Amino acid sequence: MNKSQALTIINDDLNALGAAALERKRALHPDRVTTFVIDRNINYTNICHIGCKFCAFHVSERDKEGYILPYEVIDRKIEELLAIGGTQILFQGGVHPRLAIDYYENLVDHIHATFPSIDIHGFSAVEIAYIAKISHLSTKEVLTRLKDRGMQSMPGAGAEILSDRVRSYVSPNKVSAADWLRIHGEAHEIGMTTSATMVFGLGESDEEIVDHLESLRVQQDKTGGFTAFILWSYQPDRTPLQRVRPDLTKQSPNRYLRLLALSRLYLDNFANIQSSWVTQGAYIGQLALRFGANDLGSTMMEENVVAATGCSHSMLTDEMVNLIKGVGEIPAQRNTRYTRLRTF
Repeated sequence: MNKSQALTIINDDLNALGAAALERKRALHPDRVTTFVIDRNINYTNICHIGCKFCAFHVSERDKEGYILPYEVIDRKIEELLAIGGTQILFQGGVHPRLAIDYYENLVDHIHATFPSIDIHGFSAVEIAYIAKISHLSTKEVLTRLKDRGMQSMPGAGAEILSDRVRSYVSPNKVSAADWLRIHGEAHEIGMTTSATMVFGLGESDEEIVDHLESLRVQQDKTGGFTAFILWSYQPDRTPLQRVRPDLTKQSPNRYLRLLALSRLYLDNFANIQSSWVTQGAYIGQLALRFGANDLGSTMMEENVVAATGCSHSMLTDEMVNLIKGVGEIPAQRNTRYTRLRTF
């Protein structure tokens, strides 16, 4: 599929779009297994100087509610995750203005040494870029040093829409679209896997959505390190952007399923498409499995960033299993690398 074809079908009949995406999913995953991971999202700090207008989570360094989690709190959170069979921590935070490479090396080293069975799916391209800047290193040097300490993979946070026009008014202090892609490419080059994301509903055009998918597809052809694509919808409540752009309202389930199906069809070199029940809720999260998603994401033992907007959903392993079985598929627990650990 090329960009012109994508722009033609993006507003096609929803059922037809879903049927095409499901057919593509079945071709890629004929065993009808849908995976999920048991993990916990640990935000090591909420202090951030970037000031993204769609974020309700961050605070300034002067704010009395700001924190940097001590090791003992992080350890307790991981111990609680291990107790329920968890294998991964999604480990990221705000972009703290004073934390340099030594802090991150010591932190990753501590977690990896204390909990060697836990996969550290850590930081974002935006965090990596700032660590490099404050530490007078290249981004590739930062990634290499963190990988040497035990960081296995990097999440796709910070992509939003890979359009500098949109980024200029929703996150002007973040890395450019080109730098986000470059940093992920560098991670792939040193043997680190990453995920890719898109946040829609930020005032982007259909053309910018397709351009975003094209950028990911081209990068995957070059370096091949993306394990999955995750689509999120902007949650406007309590965000600075809501005050200046009240026209950017919560996106409909129809729009989410439509873009999810398009992603499955366009990203022909991505093995895995993840359902976003965290922003959509369990019902739409389950329905996404009929629109191209082959992974239900994380049980998300803890989630703070989306929850800060007032959008809060939770899921137990049994609920994950039942949702997957409810659409006639076979549930399987996986790890960060999408290796199956247990089939239900």
